[in-house]
Amino acid sequence: MFDSFWTDAIPRFASKAGVFDHVFVTEKEDMATWTRMMPAPVRWLPWGSDVLRLGSANPQRRFDLLRFGRQPPEWEDDRSSATECESRGLRFQGRPQTFDDATDNERSLMGILSDARYVLAFSNRVAASDYTHPRREYITGRWTDALGAGATVAGVPPRSESVQSLLWDEATLDLGTISRSEGLEVIARAVREWTPMQARVNYLKSLERLDWRWRFKEIVRALDVDAPLLEAELSRISQILDRRDATSAIG
Repeated sequence: MFDSFWTDAIPRFASKAGVFDHVFVTEKEDMATWTRMMPAPVRWLPWGSDVLRLGSANPQRRFDLLRFGRQPPEWEDDRSSATECESRGLRFQGRPQTFDDATDNERSLMGILSDARYVLAFSNRVAASDYTHPRREYITGRWTDALGAGATVAGVPPRSESVQSLLWDEATLDLGTISRSEGLEVIARAVREWTPMQARVNYLKSLERLDWRWRFKEIVRALDVDAPLLEAELSRISQILDRRDATSAIG
């Protein structure tokens, strides 16, 4: 259940009929409610990204700040945002191009995300819309894709148990405000201190924590099935992370 925070919308037939063997929810905070309402084991399976195939630790990034997805009203106009960024010496990129084909769209998106140092995103607590939850905070695929591409998410991060368990210190740059002018001052200072190591940390941490294959492994375990291709790809991830650990030890 990707939007598992809509706990008041759990259909009665699903909670009574026993039609599911397992239920996986994206938010850790929802487990108690789903466990109480579903006659099946409930596990936390947070959002992820295809880091192994599409992620990046690219050290050379053309954009200091990329706008991606829903934003507060003050950040909505890409043209004026670009002008204000330029006045501070920041390289801004507005809405990425979209494609009808889902695979082409994801590949293109991850490519431009891997060209950005910081990606703009705000919690629904400070940037709500008619389709976001009015009280619960959460991350979505835009956060995990940005991190998998090595970028840092700049904005106002969600405050939730899931986010605290899943992300790491370098994953976010908390602007503390939705004000564009004030936020850009924080971003400008961060850009001056940015190094390629920041992208590498985000990419490797994403491989370790956010790759979808770790989520699929939990599903495979729950269903008690064999998945040789999945195991091979997880082995590739482990080899990359082992090389990281060996390099850190030498250093």
